[in-house]
Amino acid sequence: MMSKKFIPVIIALTCISLFFTFQSQGKNDTNDDPKERHAKILKNVCILLEEGHFKPKMIDDGFSKNVLKKFIEELDDEKAVFLKSDVNDFKKYENSIDDEMHGKVLVSFYDINTVYQKRVAETALLFKSLLEKPMDFSADEKVQLDAEKIDYPKNLTERNEAWRKRLKYAVLGKFVDMQDDREKNKDKKDFIVKADSTMEREARDQVRKQMERYFSTKKTRETEEENFSTFINVITGLMDPHTNYFPPIDLRSFNESMSGHFYGIGAQLKEGDGKIIITSLVAGGPAWKGGELKENDEIIKVAQGNQEPVDVTGYAVSDAVKLIRGSEKGSEVRLTVKKVDGSIKVITLLRDDINTEDTFAKSAIINGTKKIGYIYLPEFYADFERASGARCAVDVAKEVEKLKEEKVDGIILDLRGNGGGSLYDVVQMAGLFIKSGPICQVKGREESANILRDKDERVQYDGPLAVMVDGNSASASEIFAAAIQDYNRGLILGSSSTYGKGTVQRNIPLNPENDFGSISSKKAEDLGAVKLTLQKFYRISGGATQLKGVVPDVILPNRYDYFKFREKDNPSALQWDEIGKADYQKWTHASDVNKVIPSINDDVSKSTVFSGIRNSVKWLDKYSDKEYYLNITKYKEDQKQLKAVYKQLDDFNKLAQPLDFQIPSADTAAINSAEDKIEKNKQWVKLRNTDVYIDEAVQALNKIIQQNNLVKSER
Repeated sequence: MMSKKFIPVIIALTCISLFFTFQSQGKNDTNDDPKERHAKILKNVCILLEEGHFKPKMIDDGFSKNVLKKFIEELDDEKAVFLKSDVNDFKKYENSIDDEMHGKVLVSFYDINTVYQKRVAETALLFKSLLEKPMDFSADEKVQLDAEKIDYPKNLTERNEAWRKRLKYAVLGKFVDMQDDREKNKDKKDFIVKADSTMEREARDQVRKQMERYFSTKKTRETEEENFSTFINVITGLMDPHTNYFPPIDLRSFNESMSGHFYGIGAQLKEGDGKIIITSLVAGGPAWKGGELKENDEIIKVAQGNQEPVDVTGYAVSDAVKLIRGSEKGSEVRLTVKKVDGSIKVITLLRDDINTEDTFAKSAIINGTKKIGYIYLPEFYADFERASGARCAVDVAKEVEKLKEEKVDGIILDLRGNGGGSLYDVVQMAGLFIKSGPICQVKGREESANILRDKDERVQYDGPLAVMVDGNSASASEIFAAAIQDYNRGLILGSSSTYGKGTVQRNIPLNPENDFGSISSKKAEDLGAVKLTLQKFYRISGGATQLKGVVPDVILPNRYDYFKFREKDNPSALQWDEIGKADYQKWTHASDVNKVIPSINDDVSKSTVFSGIRNSVKWLDKYSDKEYYLNITKYKEDQKQLKAVYKQLDDFNKLAQPLDFQIPSADTAAINSAEDKIEKNKQWVKLRNTDVYIDEAVQALNKIIQQNNLVKSER
C-alpha cells in the first residue's frame, strides 16, 4: 500500500498532466508531438524527485551542471565523438537544465543531441579510410583507453589520431589471435597456414565489418527517443543509482520478461564499445551448469549447431540475444568467446527452458573432520501470484530440516551473488535461526522507523552457523547477514564488503490520470514510469546497510575486488547514516563465535592461497590503470603476463583435493528419478567441491564447533 504522505505527489502529477491536456486542446495532433510529450515527462519526473524521493537533492544550478556533464559522458563515454569545442559550447546550458525541469522550454537536450548525431555521422566515416592501409605493429606507441585520463580532442586531427590508435589496438588483438591459432594448428592436416601479411589484412577486414555493424547499430538504436530516455535517466540517476526511468516500451518488456519463459543458455548480456559482454549467469541455466562461460567474457561469434558462425561484435544486445535464443529445447548453440585473459574458446551449449526451479534453495552435506550442512540460496525469491508458489524462507526451512535429519554439526548458508528479493522472506528466514525479535528497520522520508520483526518464538536451528557473502550480495542478502551479525548468531565471511544497496524502490507511473480517470474520453498517453527510491534499510544496531554494506567478520580476498562496481564506487549513491538501535538481545552463545574469529583471521592471513589471490588482485588493479602497447612485441609480452596471472588466479581458486559433497537422503530418490536431474546435480556439486571459499567456510565452522563443544564440556 502506498504511504498517505505520497498522495500529494500523485495529485500534483495529475494536475500537471491535466494542465498539459488543457494546453493541447484545439491543436492538431498535439498528442503525437514528441516535444510536448518530452515536456510532460521531464516535468513529472521533476515533481516525483522533489516531492517523493527519500532524500532529494536540490534541483538547482549545481544539479543542472552535473546533469550536463553526466549526459555528455553517457553519450560519449570514451571521448571519441565530441570535440572540445562542442563540450565548451554546451556549457551555456550549465545553469538552465534545472529551469527546463521546472517548466522552461526544453532546449538543451535537442541541441546536444543534434550535435551528437552530427559527430557520430562524422566518425562513422573515419574507420574505413583508417583501415584501408596495412598497419605497422613495430612502431613504439601506446593507446590510452581510460576516458578519465584523456580530454576531448581539440580538433578533427586529434580525433582522427585517437581513432587510428583505437582501431590499431583492435586489429593488433585479432592479428595476434590469428598468429596464436596458426602456431597451435600449423601441423594439423588440412590447416591452411597463412602469411602474416594475409592475416594482417584479414584482421583489418574483421575490424572493418565490426565497425560497420557498430555504427549501424548506433544509427538504429540511438534515436531521439532513446537518447531522451538516456537524458531522463541521467537526471534520475543523479538522485541515486537505483532511481530509474522506464519508457513505456522498456517497462512493458520488463514486465513480460518477468512472467514469460524461453529456450536459451541462461546468461545476462550487455553491450559496450561494440562488444557483447556476459554480466551474469542464471543459476541452473545451461551456461551456469557448463561452468565454462564466465562473467565479463566477450561473445565474439554465435553459431547454430554446425552452421557458419556469425560475428556479433557491434551487435545490439537484443540482436545478439535473438541468435543465442532458440525455438527448440536441446538445440545446439556454439559461442566463440574471448576470455578476460585474452584467450579464445569455443563453448558448445544446449538450449534449455530457463525457469526458476533451478534457482531455488538447495542443500548438501560436506563430509570431513565434521559433518557440515551447506545451503545455497541464489536469491530471495517469492511467488506473490500463487498462494502455493515457491517462497525462499519456506524452502530454506525445508533444507534445514533435511540437514538436521542428517545430524550435521554446523550449517553454511551461501549468499554469494544473491542480489536480494523479498523483504518478507528475509524476516521469516532470519527467524529460523533466532528467537523472536527485530530483523531490520525501514525508514521513509520524514517518517519514523518501522521495525520488521520475527514474531515466532521457535528456533528451527540453534547450532553453529556461517554465512558466505561477496561484493554481489545485495539488498535482502545484506539485511540477513547484518541481522545474523548483529545478533552474533553466526560467522559472516566473504569479500571486503557486500554491495551496499540499502534502499527501497517502487514503480510510480508518470501519468497517474490513467488510474484516476482522465478529463478526456480517450485514455491518456503512456509516459512510462519511474522506479523511485522511497525508503532506506537500517540494521537493528542502527547503522544503514546503504553504501558501506556489511563488512564480514572474516575477510577473504576476492578476484573481483579490484573492479569498481559496488554502491560506494558510485558518486551519486546515498550516504551512510544511522538511527537509533532497536531493542534486541544477542544470541545466548554469541561469545563462542567471537572467541574464534581472531584465530580464523590469523589462518587466512597466513594462507598461501589467499595471499596469492590478494597479490594477483593487486597486480590486476595496477595493470588496469595503464596505457596499452601497440607494438606487437610489447603487446605479446603484456598479454603473456596477463594470461599467467589469470591462470594463477584460477589455480588458487580451485582445491587440489575436492570436498566430499553428498546430497541429503531426502533428495536422493527425487534426483535419481531422471537422468537430467542426476546430471544437474553432478554439475551443481562440480561447481562447488573445489571452491576454496567453501573450504575456508568449512574450516572456520569446524573451529566454531570445536569451541562450542569445549564450552559444553565445561558447563
